Amino acid sequence: MAKMTLDQLRKLRESKQDDIKRRATEGKEGQIIIGMGTCGIAAGAKIVLDEFLDQFEKRGITNISVTQTGCMGLCSVEPTLEVIMPNMPNIIYGNVDKATVDKIVEDHIINKKLVNDHVIDRPASDIVGDK
Repeated sequence: MAKMTLDQLRKLRESKQDDIKRRATEGKEGQIIIGMGTCGIAAGAKIVLDEFLDQFEKRGITNISVTQTGCMGLCSVEPTLEVIMPNMPNIIYGNVDKATVDKIVEDHIINKKLVNDHVIDRPASDIVGDK
C-alpha cells in the first residue's frame, strides 16, 4: 500500500466517522439489520449493506441506522434483513439485491408500504392488518 499524505489520512478519517454515524442506532427512528453470516455474505449481503448506505446518503435519510448481525437462520433466502420502523410491523425480507434495496427504501422506508414479494416473515395478518 502506498504511503498516504496527512490530507488523505484526514479525508479517510472523516469518511469513516460518517460511516460510523450512519450505522449508530442511538437517536434513530428505525433500523435495518442485515444478516452477515457466511451464507449471507456469500449471497451478496455486503453489496446490500453498501447499497443501503449509498441510498440513504443519496436521499438524505439520516434517521434510520444500518447495522449487521450474524446468521438469521434463513440460508435458503439470503441475503436477508430485518426492517424495524415506527408504526409498522417488524419485517424480514429475503432474496434481497440492489434493486430490492431501492424498493425497500422507496416503498417501506419512505412510503410506509411493505414490499410483499420479498417478505419472508412478518406478524400474523390479524396483527398487521392491511399494511
